[in-house]
Amino acid sequence: MWVEDWAPSAACRQGQPDDLFVRGAEQNKAKQVCGGCPVRTECLAEALDNQIEWGVWGGMTERERRALLRRRNVESWRTVLEAAKANQQVAI
Repeated sequence: MWVEDWAPSAACRQGQPDDLFVRGAEQNKAKQVCGGCPVRTECLAEALDNQIEWGVWGGMTERERRALLRRRNVESWRTVLEAAKANQQVAI
């Protein structure tokens, strides 16, 4: 099920926002926050669809998101990720 208003449910809401806007090895620590986040997919879709250039979103760094955007020409990442999330839930 897709969560429209995902931010209040995000795992990172308890931490400091600056913790997600770090460089280098600190990004791996920031990505760990996303590991068990219940709205990770929604967060990632927003970052990809809006081409957000900074920070860790949905478990991906800006470099990882840029690489993904270069590899795939997708009109709506939300549509792609929402379908993938729905298929995963059906398979469980």
